[in-house]
This record gives sequence, C-alpha cells and structure tokens, in this order.
Amino acid sequence: MSPELRIVALGLTLPPALPPRANYVPYRRVNDLLFLSGHGPRLPDNTYRLGTITGQAQIADAYADAQLTGLNMLATLKEAVGELNRITAVIKLLGMVNAAPSFTAHSKVIDGCSDLFVNVLGDAGRHARSAVGMSSLPNGMTVEIEAIVQIAP
Repeated sequence: MSPELRIVALGLTLPPALPPRANYVPYRRVNDLLFLSGHGPRLPDNTYRLGTITGQAQIADAYADAQLTGLNMLATLKEAVGELNRITAVIKLLGMVNAAPSFTAHSKVIDGCSDLFVNVLGDAGRHARSAVGMSSLPNGMTVEIEAIVQIAP
C-alpha cells in the first residue's frame, strides 16, 4: 500500500503544502538528502494551533498538533519529490515543544509526528530524534519540527 493510501486508511487527509510565511525555503535538497525547514501545526486557513504546554492534561492535544505538523511535513515532501514512496529513510527529526519550564514530557508530544511517520512510511519512517522544550516558538505555535529525509533517485 502506498504511503498516500496509508494516510487515508488512518482516517487522515494530506493537506496542501503551504508556502513559507517568512524569508526561507520549505526544503533544500542536497544529493539524496532533503532538509525540511521547521514546520508547525498550520491549518488550511494559514493559522496555527497555538499555546504553551504546561501539564499532562494537554499532552493529547499537543500530540495531535505534532501529528498535524507531520502531515504538513509529508505534504511538503510530496511537493518536493512527487510521490511519498520515494522516501527511503527519515534520518532525523528535531521536535520543539512550546512548553512551560516545569513540563518534561516533550517526547510524548513529538511522538505524534514520529508515530505518524512510522505508520505511513513503515520502517523508512523510523528515525533518530531529539525532542526539546522551548520558552516560545514562532507565531505562538505549540510545536515546531524539522527533518532530514533520504530520497530515492
């Protein structure tokens, strides 16, 4: 089953790839590696899911925000390479959580993106990862995630 069909089977929809809102490119390709700029939980109306994660009660919503961010990243990847089955490996994710100083479950939040990548891409979606807390993120968004991905020729 193709990654695009797996997205549908999960009950999800691949959103359109949205253009950057600042002076950067959404990705840069170097040989067989694609470096994705930081993506957030941007909605189709070009707004973001906002907020600071302060406690355990917000983990489920923040996980969903990380999953939405992952869908946005997959949309950018599809735009960059045409078909998601050209992804041979997600090499590395850096997940940043807009978190209060006392919040320590950053990994549980970023699992929203990691779980999506594994569910959609199988073993190619398994990756090295860092999940860290930040005192703020651009536009007040809840999470920001960047990636390095290997692409088949």
